[in-house]
Formats: sequence, structure tokens, C-alpha cells
Amino acid sequence: MSHTPHELAEEFPDKSDLIHNLKETDAHFARLFDEYHEVNGAVHRAETDVEPTDDLHLTELRKKRMHLKDEIARILNEATV
Repeated sequence: MSHTPHELAEEFPDKSDLIHNLKETDAHFARLFDEYHEVNGAVHRAETDVEPTDDLHLTELRKKRMHLKDEIARILNEATV
């Protein structure tokens, strides 16, 4: 199994317990987490040519991943305040 970069546990290593708790208690956060994981996997597969795609689609996937990560970061920051 290959290593997928940009996993949320790596992006927010100090918030792993909070991520776990929010996945269990906040349906919106759980949906964002799952969607991020799915999009991140698609980006990784495209970047490694496991599932080749055109540059425009890859750019759109990266933008979507960034938007999801920003929303997740906002929720994590609000939860720790």
C-alpha cells in the first residue's frame, strides 16, 4: 500500500484527538472529513498516474481539496478556542 500525502492526521498532527471526537459527534465535520479523504485519494492517484487525468481536472481536484482543508481547519480552530 502506498503512502498518500496530505492526510489530515499529518496536516493537523496536534489535533488528532479533536479530529476523532468531531468525526464521532459532528455529522457535518464527519462528511467534510470523508469528502476530503476521497478527494485527497483522487489527487494522489492522478499525481501518481494510477488514474491519469488532464491538468484541468487535477487542478480542480486540488482546489476542492484545499477548500475542504480550509473548512476543516476553521472548524478545528473554532473547537479549540
